Amino acid sequence: MPAPDPSLATTLGTLKLNNPFLLSSGPPTASGEQIRHAFKLGWGGAVTKTIVPDSMPIEDVSPRFAAWKSETAGLLGFENIELLSRKDVAYWTGEIAAMKKEYPDRVLIASIMASPDPKEWQELAGAVQDAGADAIELNVSCPHGMPERGVGAAIGQHPDLISGVTRAVRKVARVPLIVKLTPNVTDIVPVAQAAVDAGADMLAAINTVQCLMAIDLETLEPQPSVAGASTYGGYSGPAVKPIGLRIISQVAHEFDVPLMGIGGISRWQDAAEYIAAGASAVQVCTAVMWEGAGIIRDMNTGLSGYLARKKLAGVGELKGRALPRIGTHAALSRSEKRFATVGFPERCTSCGRCVVACRDGGYHAISLQDRVVVIDAEQCDGCSLCSHVCPEGVIVMQARPHGNLR
Repeated sequence: MPAPDPSLATTLGTLKLNNPFLLSSGPPTASGEQIRHAFKLGWGGAVTKTIVPDSMPIEDVSPRFAAWKSETAGLLGFENIELLSRKDVAYWTGEIAAMKKEYPDRVLIASIMASPDPKEWQELAGAVQDAGADAIELNVSCPHGMPERGVGAAIGQHPDLISGVTRAVRKVARVPLIVKLTPNVTDIVPVAQAAVDAGADMLAAINTVQCLMAIDLETLEPQPSVAGASTYGGYSGPAVKPIGLRIISQVAHEFDVPLMGIGGISRWQDAAEYIAAGASAVQVCTAVMWEGAGIIRDMNTGLSGYLARKKLAGVGELKGRALPRIGTHAALSRSEKRFATVGFPERCTSCGRCVVACRDGGYHAISLQDRVVVIDAEQCDGCSLCSHVCPEGVIVMQARPHGNLR
């Protein structure tokens, strides 16, 4: 009898999700219409675009996006300087109530931000939870625009300020409380510690990485150019995944609270990595902006197939599987060595990139002889540079025979 298909259902503290994929707070959740569309396609949940008090003016500039693309126009990195929701609180409380009635099995999280006044945070939290939000996410991590007003990352970079906001909302919150962390800090642990100690039920990481995308060398205008000028923005897309994975794993090592992974998730494989690093669920934003909310179909199918192939009954069995393997540099093995070998000679085009890389950035172990790559195993130091620069995947790393360690 065949084994049952793995379950994509997961728990996030007291919250239950049909699958671990949520839309992150941002342009794809700027309206109830967009969130409904995502729910119809199969997303397990969504976080609203950050709701602010009506007294906080929000006015966006144009343009407000910039992209770093590959030669084939694929997305590598994305910058935005977009601010928070321009819709008023009444709009969102009405939409939250309506969406929860229409989609009671989906998790709807309200993202909020207010001025440094704790009472404003409490009033906003009360409004969204009374409307029916399943949880509240505190945006103390936006890296552009809002820090100039003393909020966003201006709060999230300081443990004492995070503690003050979290404690204030905790006093009135009857639903789970999530704190969204900024990566723009030297050490994430004290920041996360402050949120947990102040009453956060779970953590989400990361918000975008502060950046300057590019400078047009013809006009010398920074990008995105707004009437010839620009500012520092939030960096997202595939290039930030390593930062997000690092932070999620660090937090998972230190704290026993549910985590949502964010940053660079565009395929089911990215989500699986975050879950293996300790996340219970993931949030996606930039990939939806780039490819549409329909990516959820392949994400669900791909993750389910992976779990089946690995003989894991569900998402919970994957969670944190990689954590025991992530430690200090000092703890890494010095006894096991690998060396470069020509694993697929038929693919080689004799381009010489491996030769140049090993000569100028490695250990002079590779040469081209009669247009054939030759690797000196005794000279090879096992750094693996050549295997990464080879465009055809010709070179692979293999264990060095016992007794032949350098």
